[in-house]
Amino acid sequence: MTTGAPPPLAPKRSRARTFLPLGVAAWLVLEIWLLTLVAGAAGGLTVFALLVGGAVLGAAVIKRAGRRAFRNLTSTFQQAQAAAQAGVVPEAPDRNGSEDRNGFLMLGGLLLMIPGLLSDVAGLLLLIPPVRSLLGRYADRAAERRISAAPPGSLQDAFQQARMRRPDGKVVQGEVIREDASRGPHGADEPRKPLTP
Repeated sequence: MTTGAPPPLAPKRSRARTFLPLGVAAWLVLEIWLLTLVAGAAGGLTVFALLVGGAVLGAAVIKRAGRRAFRNLTSTFQQAQAAAQAGVVPEAPDRNGSEDRNGFLMLGGLLLMIPGLLSDVAGLLLLIPPVRSLLGRYADRAAERRISAAPPGSLQDAFQQARMRRPDGKVVQGEVIREDASRGPHGADEPRKPLTP
């Protein structure tokens, strides 16, 4: 029994979903080729020692980053609890220097644990603090661009709205200043109006 309605259109596939399997396959072929090349030049025992050393170092890095993240989380909870007992609104934690990009540190450890020479090089690069800082700034800017370009009513818009509120749920007071609407009809500045919730 048919209703005569056209079938629903399949969602358009993104470029990342199209090229990701091809990129993973190319990466695997390149890793295997490099491992056989190094094994032919230095011997199989050397390649085995490199892979085991990478796995051990990666596990140690992940363990250290996990402990640091747990310490940061514990201290944040303790500060929030002390502020709540004192009746003060807890301030947002400073993410610039204290966090030290633990996510990228864990990613570096994971890449070290994955067997392969290219992944080991990428993991070792992520262990360097300036590289982690540079990648963190790039990721922050990319996230800000995506959030600012989100249409109203989307999940990203809700995330942006949640970031503008204080932890106690109150709206942060501020002003909205637009360049195109700040001038009056005769070129004079109009008085600015505060944003009300």
